[in-house]
Amino acid sequence: MFKTIRNAWTIPDLRRKILFTIMIVIFFRIGSVIPVPFIDMTALTELMKNNGVTNGDSALAYLNTLSGGAFSNATIFAMGVTPYINSSIIMQLLTVAIPALERMSKEGEAGRKKIATITRYVTVGLGLIQGFAYWWYLKASGVTAYNDGFGLWYSAIIIILAFTAGTAIMMWFGEQINEKGIGNGISILLFAGIVARFPFTIYTLGRYWNLALSGDTRYFILVPFWVIIFLVVVWVITFMQDSERRIPIQYAKRVVGRKMYGGQSSHLPIKVALGGVLPIIFASSILSIPSTIEAFGVKANGGFWGTFLEMMRPTGWLYMVLYFILIIMFGYFYTTIQYNPIEMANNLKQNNGTIPGIRPGAPTADFIRKILSRITLIGCLFLGFIAEFPLIYGAVADMSGLSMGGTSIIIVVGVALETAKQMESQMMMRHYKGFLD
Repeated sequence: MFKTIRNAWTIPDLRRKILFTIMIVIFFRIGSVIPVPFIDMTALTELMKNNGVTNGDSALAYLNTLSGGAFSNATIFAMGVTPYINSSIIMQLLTVAIPALERMSKEGEAGRKKIATITRYVTVGLGLIQGFAYWWYLKASGVTAYNDGFGLWYSAIIIILAFTAGTAIMMWFGEQINEKGIGNGISILLFAGIVARFPFTIYTLGRYWNLALSGDTRYFILVPFWVIIFLVVVWVITFMQDSERRIPIQYAKRVVGRKMYGGQSSHLPIKVALGGVLPIIFASSILSIPSTIEAFGVKANGGFWGTFLEMMRPTGWLYMVLYFILIIMFGYFYTTIQYNPIEMANNLKQNNGTIPGIRPGAPTADFIRKILSRITLIGCLFLGFIAEFPLIYGAVADMSGLSMGGTSIIIVVGVALETAKQMESQMMMRHYKGFLD
């Protein structure tokens, strides 16, 4: 990857795109430290610390990690790219469920532009809703100023609009990177936000190492072991991201005029990690509801609800069990709505393609469905293991506050590999041969 970046830097056009992308990321990080008005920063810091947002013990810590720490500081980019991601997921689901959107998606470039426009409006709407929810959380916690009379409404409107404007600016940043930068705009911003929390992870590891030097000798083993686990997880994710099951395809020969077409062999690639990180995002969103309700002021000390909320914390056993199950369920759900074995079998049949040993039509669809089911199970088990292992290790080793969890590592590694591939493809379009040397 580093060699690809070095070779891309030697091409003036790509160098300009890289510099433009870096400039947008710098603007994003500057906005991530500018707080919205009417916030008591001292009270906000104490609130985020007590609710486990900054040390990774709360469901809201996940949103804080994705925003690069902007959420815990109530800055203009506090919502991060989460509204856009949620909007894109919603539009993907609605495209399958609503025939009008499905027809629009098949209209080529014009249809995709219409769906992109709708996605922008949905993003702003979600940003407005999340901005209101975050303001309510801050107000209920006594962090905001002017909480009476006209001052209440004025400060509320300013804060909510600032959060919503930050969401729109983040979306615009992503589109600018797509148009004038190296591409993968939203993913690059998500990558930058997660990587920005890496120094905090190093600081946390240093804190545990100081505990070891102070006499708690177990951390002499636990801290280096965490680093080894981190490196192994990165290698496993890199390996799984490129893993695929190749179904052999044989195309029949056909004569068109005086020319003969077909007759060659090919394959149908099916990636192991079909849904990417989306099943984890779905599962995290569902399981964050109890912790979010608790964070917004609903407290239950003792009793059934108190015990339930305690078990539904990210370090609770019930949370971990449901997390693993939901990842598998949403993995199958996403694969079902994205891949239609019947349509794939029909496309092969129309192009005179067959799978050796499998008859065209329904038998081919059944065969592809069986392969998809097996591959999806392997991919979901992989995602579940990567997502769960840091949580389990943190709970067993009593090492909280390590923001680089399994989900974050998957996103960082996936975006880095995808960006490197995109730069390679852009160099190939310019007939540059040196990057393969």
